[in-house]
Amino acid sequence: MASSSASSSFTVITGPSGVGKGSLVKKLLDRHPEIWLSISATTRLPRLGEIDGKDYFFMQEDIFEELINKGGFIEWAEFAGNKYGTPCEPVQQKLDDNQKVLLEIELEGARQVRKSFPDALMVFLAPPSLEELERRIRGRASDSEESIRKRLVRAREELVAKDEFDAVVINDVLEEALKELEELIFS
Repeated sequence: MASSSASSSFTVITGPSGVGKGSLVKKLLDRHPEIWLSISATTRLPRLGEIDGKDYFFMQEDIFEELINKGGFIEWAEFAGNKYGTPCEPVQQKLDDNQKVLLEIELEGARQVRKSFPDALMVFLAPPSLEELERRIRGRASDSEESIRKRLVRAREELVAKDEFDAVVINDVLEEALKELEELIFS
């Protein structure tokens, strides 16, 4: 799918819910606007304020299915009755233009990406401890106790997978994690 020279510009970040992927990626993009963040496609309806082509590519179910059948996704999965995926074409286009590409994704998606782009830099973002991860998730004050428990069980399972990745960045102090991520991407 991708040539190895193009893939070396491709970074995939994953980690458990609540670890700070979104905060880290936002800071990285603020400092490095030359990095292109891949936009996912979804079959779910847009939430208030979300813009098609900026937040997600919002697709009808049949169009999404057609893309799956044509091999049009680097990875895709179904969550809560909606499908989510990373379209191949825009990612490959940016890589062909020698632009750095960043993909922030869940663990299963990262594993799928590894198959298509074996030379991609795979980064696992980990919390300093499970206790700190729990504190962060609770600090959001947006999840039920049941949801928090599920996230923590899943986080324990995901943390076991960190050895599958090229690098593990501990997100203890955001600025230090950002510096480490920059070194990985730009070295």
